[in-house]
Amino acid sequence: MKKVMLKTTLSLAVSLASTQLFASGFAINEHSISGMGTGYAGRSSSADDASTVYGNPAGMSRIKREQVTGGVAFLDASTDISHGSSSPNGGSNKGDMVPFTSVPMGYYVKPIDEHWAFGLGMYVPFGLITDYENGFAGRYFGSKSKVQVITLQPTVSYAFNDKVSIGFGPTINRIDGSLESNLSITQAAPDGKVKIKGDDTALGYNIGVLVQATDSTRVGLTYHSKVDYKLEGDTKVNYGVLGAIGLGASQKYDASLKITTPESADLSVTQAINDQWNVYAGTTWTRWSQLEKITVKNSGVQPLLAGQFGEITEEQNWHDTWAYAIGTSYQLNKEWVLRTGLTFDQAPTNNVDRSPRIPTGDRTIFSIGAGWSPTDDLTIDVAYSYLKEETVKINNSNDRGQSYSSKYDNSANGFGIGATYRF
Repeated sequence: MKKVMLKTTLSLAVSLASTQLFASGFAINEHSISGMGTGYAGRSSSADDASTVYGNPAGMSRIKREQVTGGVAFLDASTDISHGSSSPNGGSNKGDMVPFTSVPMGYYVKPIDEHWAFGLGMYVPFGLITDYENGFAGRYFGSKSKVQVITLQPTVSYAFNDKVSIGFGPTINRIDGSLESNLSITQAAPDGKVKIKGDDTALGYNIGVLVQATDSTRVGLTYHSKVDYKLEGDTKVNYGVLGAIGLGASQKYDASLKITTPESADLSVTQAINDQWNVYAGTTWTRWSQLEKITVKNSGVQPLLAGQFGEITEEQNWHDTWAYAIGTSYQLNKEWVLRTGLTFDQAPTNNVDRSPRIPTGDRTIFSIGAGWSPTDDLTIDVAYSYLKEETVKINNSNDRGQSYSSKYDNSANGFGIGATYRF
């Protein structure tokens, strides 16, 4: 294993994964409240409202009136930690390190003519907040993280005819985050702290195609590009024992980290059974395998500490994942539509490299939702999702004699509310 600083200074990208349990890795699924109700089974083919800017930009061709869609999803995660063991001995395993959090979203679509439409979206594709208790037994391998990516996406779509349309939108992505972990150079000394902050802005794109294959069958395909970041910030080390060798109790280094958020492709089908029933099926592939390792570079490190603080690399060895979803909607009457869905989602982590920052496994998600349209101009959507993960094991150690092992049982509740207003 690498030195302790390998685990404590690995920056923003690694820490992303431990919170957002409703999508694989550190992705966030919550981009549409109407889609949340069907488990996102028809993400690329439904085009029910302006959130199609994210789900499939080609779907804007189905939006016949100017409209705004906005909403927020609330995530309440729960973690039970058992069979905890650490060296040096001591520390707690309370779990529930994820505070109650919210994920906002907003979209606008304006049809220009029978062929062209313009849209604008703002959403959160990646992010987290995690905060273990002060005496957490695995504190040398992760204690506190806060990261988010906010994306702005201007979009256009073009309908060749009433059967086929395409859409494209560049994405402007801003990542900000901070990370804290405990640090111990000698077991006899009290713990210190390592704090890292960094940010960057980078470009990507989304592209999609929508095909009305038959009068009752619609197929959508969406590609979300990878985004390459180079985070710039600083690493702060506060540890009094350094004063004994003339380096002072506090050190600050310029830090940089290159990280790529993965590309993904979503294929879905919407099948109209009759005037009341729609059935959805979809699958999403995410290329997590490009996250093989993470390297943090700190500049200005004193020669005596260069081996620990200069360049730090940790192997991740994530693998590509598939998610599968099925769902249905029922038009109860003119005002109400009811939705439900079931999702199976793989985790990209492996049993060797999994850490307290990434304690996730394969997950199953059950969703229900409803849409209420009191007028032709307004629709209010609500949704609820319950997630249950498989039990996973953590087994970390380093060359300072520190180790941590445990079992994690994760579950989560998601609540969403949103509205669409048509002009």
